Amino acid sequence: MTRTLGAHGPVVSPVGLGCMGISQSFGPSPARPEMVAFLREAVDHGITFFDTAEVYGPFENEDIVGEALAPVRSDVVLATKFGFAFDADGRQSGVTSRPDDIRAAVDGSLRRLRTDVIDLLYQHRVDPDVPIEDVAGTVKELVEAGKVKHFGLSEAGAGTIRRAHAVHPVTALQSEYSLFWREPEESVLDTVEELGIGFVPFSPLGRGLLTGRLTRESTFGAGDIRATLPRFAPDALARNLDLADLVTAVAQRKGATPGQVALAWLLARKPWIVPIPGTRRIERVDENLAAARLELTAEDLAELDAASESVQVVGDRYPEAMQRMIDR
Repeated sequence: MTRTLGAHGPVVSPVGLGCMGISQSFGPSPARPEMVAFLREAVDHGITFFDTAEVYGPFENEDIVGEALAPVRSDVVLATKFGFAFDADGRQSGVTSRPDDIRAAVDGSLRRLRTDVIDLLYQHRVDPDVPIEDVAGTVKELVEAGKVKHFGLSEAGAGTIRRAHAVHPVTALQSEYSLFWREPEESVLDTVEELGIGFVPFSPLGRGLLTGRLTRESTFGAGDIRATLPRFAPDALARNLDLADLVTAVAQRKGATPGQVALAWLLARKPWIVPIPGTRRIERVDENLAAARLELTAEDLAELDAASESVQVVGDRYPEAMQRMIDR
């Protein structure tokens, strides 16, 4: 069972793996050998689409993914991202998509990923100081040089997508999308469908909110990004979990987990949508892949749509500084 990203993109497993969490953002990270073994096992279990970025770490995440997948490189599709600037100590310090910075980022990613070509290269965040035509033109040069196969954008708006696509075909757009966050339906999904661009939802399980494993007493410790997100503040979480309760009711009826229902809903939206839930546990990989075999009826989908529309999400998606990086 596979999916094709857009009209001319790579063929991948119907559910990919977002790798950010193996080294950051969700509490203490497991030991590197454990994560290398986990990623290789994920391939054995059916994942062929892996998503990383130079900023994850920074740099460490790509290095772990590269070590893990080098022995099976020809069997997987690797996606990574450029677009952030770093200070002298290697800490993220704003955005940059200047052509020279893109070229340097790609050379670094190739080295860390232990590969001669990046299958899918995203601009991680739109740089307001660099015309998107210059970004697309630089990636086009990298494609022609054999360093990159496909060009992607992340969190880009419809106008930016069109301008980039006119210079070099955009294969995929990555943005947050789930029953918990449906904004792409209003802003970009019609555009990517018109242009034959695939869509890769990150946080398709609402950073755990749609899994049924969070409660109204859940708290988030040091190193967990959710401790900084307004949606997960105690009062907001208590109200937002109303949606998880409604998804759980459908899951119980279907003999599935809430997470599987949430992923199956996404997969049912369009055949060119490939969600990339993150996990560090192989049992969750199996659970997520099984969502592709879960059949939701028209009545199930209507019930989930109604549930999503009935719950007003409380709290902003990001703190203000992070939100300013979203190109809408």
